Amino acid sequence: MNQDKDAFKGHNQNKSTEGDINGTPARQEWEAGITDAKTKKLLKKDARYFFHQALSTPCLDVLGDCNGAYIENISGKKYLDFHGNNVHQLGFSHPKLVQRLTEQLQGLTFSTRRYTNETAINFAEKLASLLPSDLNRVLMSPNGSSAIGIALKLARAITGKFKVVSFWDSFHGASLDAISVGGEAIFREYMGPMMPGVERIPPPVTYRGIFEGNEAKCLEHLEYVFSKEGDIGAFMAETVRNTDVQLPSKQFWVSARALCDKYGVVLILDEIPIALGRTGRMFAFEHYGIEPDILCLGKGLGGGIIPQAAIVTRDSYNKFPDISLGHYTHEKSPLGAMAGLTTLEILEEEKILQKVTSDSVEMCSDMSVLRDKYEIIGDIRGRGLLWGIELVTSRNTKEKAINEAEKVMYECLRNGLSFKVSAGNVLQLAPTLTISKEELKQAVNILDRAIANVCN
Repeated sequence: MNQDKDAFKGHNQNKSTEGDINGTPARQEWEAGITDAKTKKLLKKDARYFFHQALSTPCLDVLGDCNGAYIENISGKKYLDFHGNNVHQLGFSHPKLVQRLTEQLQGLTFSTRRYTNETAINFAEKLASLLPSDLNRVLMSPNGSSAIGIALKLARAITGKFKVVSFWDSFHGASLDAISVGGEAIFREYMGPMMPGVERIPPPVTYRGIFEGNEAKCLEHLEYVFSKEGDIGAFMAETVRNTDVQLPSKQFWVSARALCDKYGVVLILDEIPIALGRTGRMFAFEHYGIEPDILCLGKGLGGGIIPQAAIVTRDSYNKFPDISLGHYTHEKSPLGAMAGLTTLEILEEEKILQKVTSDSVEMCSDMSVLRDKYEIIGDIRGRGLLWGIELVTSRNTKEKAINEAEKVMYECLRNGLSFKVSAGNVLQLAPTLTISKEELKQAVNILDRAIANVCN
């Protein structure tokens, strides 16, 4: 343990804006409360054999099952999962998806490159049918980071320009190219020089942000960079920032889209964690009356079972007969395609988008009640079933309530509610989209009691 501590000397451990911290007293109390012998043994073996990573090591518990809105540990304790790594739009182990994947396993399990298969074609056709205008060209990839890489390479080919504008505090994946364009400082620790040509600007954050209450200043900054650099090829952004739930206005995105058109910049929207109904629309950009040039999808696209991502782009960009953008081994995976196709079908068949829109109204009401009730809550924000509760030491000073956020999270975990803390002090709530109203109320009640306990 001392060696581990020495290895981290000189590195800033306070840079984390993407997840909870493992070194607080609240975490130590959580670990001390684990009494099941098998759980303790497995956690020890996990720590021994898996490479340690910030934000995910050591692990909280050992899971034995997951179903619907719940994850369950090996002792039988259930947690309502409001984290889900953003893959659980359909809930865990959706029966139709399990059945379709089981059937696929009895047939074609792998499609080697230079060959195609009907399942992959059906998936691509279905995905394209849901998108506007000429956004019809699909490339599948094994994960979101690789989808980001494909998008960046395509933008270079289209524009002949290699520079990219992105936002500070954005997250686009963990590969070297993705962290180069991303704005999460913790992912650049130990990494040295990044991919050149990235210009980051402050994001249009409405609470405690540098442009608070003035998105026009952010747009001015964006245009200033476009005009001064002169060779920007792409603007990459999360339509809605997932980690701490930041929602720009419609006017912001309409204006940003116009600036991209004005300066010949490809607009890449990263909706890997927020598409597929999370905000109440199939794609978050639909709220804003715009469309991207390249759309990146992932996470829930595999139904919470198969790792699957993709980019969708314009027909007019399909003009390079000799370009290589992906060439991933599982480029047209029958299993990944079946997961994606079935996920899209279930979202439509079960009218999940309509359900999420209804749930959003109730969540907004419940979150507003909590904000009025507790001085520690500085801001609430959200749409659909993606919500953030920002804790502050007081509404007057708005200083981050980092320790309190950790305490609230562990108090909720003890009572069967799991979520993540982002930006140090934001409780991010992202349940399965199939969650019942009763389960939503149960989660809010657990959260209410936890905040009360921490504040008293």
